[in-house]
Amino acid sequence: MWTLSRVVESNREARTGLLLAGAVLAALFLTVSGAVAADGAPDQRAVADLNGSVDTGTNLTIIQYNDIQTAMADNESMARLVGAINDRKAALDNPTLVVGGGDEVSPSSLSAVSEWRVPVDALNVLNPAAEVLGNHDLDYGFGAVENFTEESEFPWLVANIRAEDGGNVPGTQNYTTVERGGVTIGILGLVDDAIDPKTAVDFEEQGYEVTDWSQAGSEVATTLEEEENVDVVVALTHTGVPESKEIANNTDNIDVIVTGDDEVLYGPQVTSGTAIVEAGGEATHLGEVNLTVGDDAVGFDGGSLYNLEEGSWSMNETADEVVQAGRTEDLTQVAGEATASLDSTFGNYADDTGWGRVIGDAFLAQTGADLAMTNAGGIRGNFIIDEGEVTYDDIYTSLPFGNTLVTKAMTGQQIVDYLSRTAAPFDNDFGVQPELQVGGLSYEVVDRPDPERKVTDVYVQGDPIDLGKTYEVAVNSYMAGGPMLSELETVDENLTLYGTAVVNYVEQQGTITPPEEDRIRRTTRSLGKADISLDGDVATLEYDVPDAVDSIERSSFTVMNETAGQLAVQSAELTDNTLRLSVNQAALVALSERSDTVQMYGTYNDSVIDPQRNGFDTSRLNGDAMISEATLLENELADARATLEALEEDIVDKNDEIAELESQLSDLKSQLSDRDDEIADLEAQLEEKDERIAELESDSSETDDSDSSGPGFTPAIAVLAALGGTLLAIRRRR
Repeated sequence: MWTLSRVVESNREARTGLLLAGAVLAALFLTVSGAVAADGAPDQRAVADLNGSVDTGTNLTIIQYNDIQTAMADNESMARLVGAINDRKAALDNPTLVVGGGDEVSPSSLSAVSEWRVPVDALNVLNPAAEVLGNHDLDYGFGAVENFTEESEFPWLVANIRAEDGGNVPGTQNYTTVERGGVTIGILGLVDDAIDPKTAVDFEEQGYEVTDWSQAGSEVATTLEEEENVDVVVALTHTGVPESKEIANNTDNIDVIVTGDDEVLYGPQVTSGTAIVEAGGEATHLGEVNLTVGDDAVGFDGGSLYNLEEGSWSMNETADEVVQAGRTEDLTQVAGEATASLDSTFGNYADDTGWGRVIGDAFLAQTGADLAMTNAGGIRGNFIIDEGEVTYDDIYTSLPFGNTLVTKAMTGQQIVDYLSRTAAPFDNDFGVQPELQVGGLSYEVVDRPDPERKVTDVYVQGDPIDLGKTYEVAVNSYMAGGPMLSELETVDENLTLYGTAVVNYVEQQGTITPPEEDRIRRTTRSLGKADISLDGDVATLEYDVPDAVDSIERSSFTVMNETAGQLAVQSAELTDNTLRLSVNQAALVALSERSDTVQMYGTYNDSVIDPQRNGFDTSRLNGDAMISEATLLENELADARATLEALEEDIVDKNDEIAELESQLSDLKSQLSDRDDEIADLEAQLEEKDERIAELESDSSETDDSDSSGPGFTPAIAVLAALGGTLLAIRRRR
């Protein structure tokens, strides 16, 4: 098994190695269209000779491919592969040998409808001299091997898988010999002991064991040289490059190793007198090894990797027709539509993906289990399903194996133990990786050396896992038959293929939107609880961070719960040893009220851990972002206090207004009292005038009686009359 990160890393190292080796290899006219391996330049001590000094001899070229797998359902890829092999053979003036490195008949999108039949028909067109049995060539069990080898027009080899009686896997043989241009070539097949756990079959139960590959290789090579009198020994090893180097270091009589399994680009190089080559996988490259075969020795004349995705290569019509004939109308059928692209690359090993979440949800829909798990190695194709129509071909290319669904009974503790068991350790070649995709489940994988616990914060359907409770867990049959799970109770066996379960789910949904929640969360350092302050629309979270936290990636921070709730961080700042995050207060309160936990995650650089890291370039912080009831109550109390203070200030203002109004009323009353006094004075004056008038009138009357010719209306009387009018007017105004 391998991941996309391995390919990227291998290609990066390959380019470096090619630059270093270029000057030395130029004289050998080594044309590399792909990439030279990460080890750098070939062993110059052994470039000229593999097992002796060679001055003259017959030139021989070995053309190799390996791990075709999913490309078997791609008519263009297979037509190009066969065409490129024919192009290279036509371009050479010397004998050629074509061989494969295993993992050819499975898996592909045709697996569900064709199993091994179309791949074998395509291989017969390709016409290799021999193939080695790979782990995926056992996807249909040991019984199928005899069937597909019988249909193959070439031998299948494996020398170190032995039956209880010491015999071979039916349909296979230890070695074969062929002749090319007067050169007799012995070809043997080897696998490593990792083939057992990587296959869906139980070796022990079926009565098979894997023996030491170096010892078996040495013994068979000796037989080829001493009994078959071969001139060249070629080992087809489905082991990967590192194990092939081990074989080279522990054997003396193997000239060339053509390997597969880890699917890296490894331009031909010499280790301990043996040339090793691997051409990636999925029919994207071809490898070539050039030899000079003398009377008693073999010399290495360099070699090449050809990138079939670049340049112009012939397209073989027969291979095209074979594959197209195997692609039934079912595979072109549209299952549904996707609102976003779906990741079926090897990135599924490193983290949960939108496509992985869809698969997990499909398992749950098919089985009704509490949670679902599927191994990342069961998601194949190394491609992206584009947004838009999703076809049967897309799904079966991604999920090509003949695995069905099995529901197991597992306690919470057993689930945690299994998650820990499947997670790759920190010192793995690719760093910490969960290597699972899940549904109804979320958890954290601890990304640091020697953690106390590899897996923490496990939740089932949004609730903290109960270690003593028994859950129903849907897995694929490959996992169910593997370590740990095979020993647990089986609740149900659903004979639906795991790919078909996803087809059914996509068809039922019609349109699928990949779930956005982060179900598997990588964490390096946990910062614990935040000091949360609430101010208006903003909630501020402050964490104490260790000195090793050098810097942060501000845009990477997010806050989420264990289901679908996520909250964007408005700002993130690292000052001294304090990490400060700002989020929307109402949103954080709402998230906290409907969750059992709310967590913060963000990417950062760690001066202590990063230098030890494999795989990921950065570390990841985690902290509790849950607003507690106490914080909410304190915030409510603070709001109430602020409201009360505002009311008290308002009352004071109102009292001041009342006092001012009362003062104004008092002034008005005083003014009214003064006016009343003035009126009283005037009334008194009026009364006096009235009395005076009366007196005058009385006097006037007496005067009239005594002297009718008196003065009459005098000026004094006029004045009194005017004063009387004024008093009358004042009264009327009142």
